[in-house]
Amino acid sequence: MSESTRKLIGMIALLVFVGFYSLLVMALGSSRLTNSGWAVELAFYAVAGLLWVPPAVFIIRWMQKPSA
Repeated sequence: MSESTRKLIGMIALLVFVGFYSLLVMALGSSRLTNSGWAVELAFYAVAGLLWVPPAVFIIRWMQKPSA
């Protein structure tokens, strides 16, 4: 697979993943944390806001892999 094709696929995968992940976190946060205090909500969104990074790093590293 050429490097430009891999970057295109990776970019699309990254956009789909981040969009799906953000909707999932919003749905979980709004449905499960309605009666929680602000500290619990802050902790949830802080953790959820960082959990997307490892999969994104994996996709970006795959995109940057040199062509064989």
